[in-house]
Amino acid sequence: MAPSDDLLHRLARMNPARAFLATLLLMLVGLFLPGIVGAAVLCVLAVALAALTVTTWSVQPARTRAVRMILLAVLILLILSKVL
Repeated sequence: MAPSDDLLHRLARMNPARAFLATLLLMLVGLFLPGIVGAAVLCVLAVALAALTVTTWSVQPARTRAVRMILLAVLILLILSKVL
């Protein structure tokens, strides 16, 4: 089994509510921390979302792909607004 397959199996077994709450918590921490520190936390979240999007791109419907790309774009805009 390839390492990426193992990762996908672990992601498939995750509790969706727990994953959502962890992501929400990370997002709020990033938004409330000042300046570059908050931007760094949001950057970690953006990298994780981008990696998840790339990994699952082929098995996601077009609507889910569009939503993920929009969310990633909004997150990048938030990072830029915190840095600048």
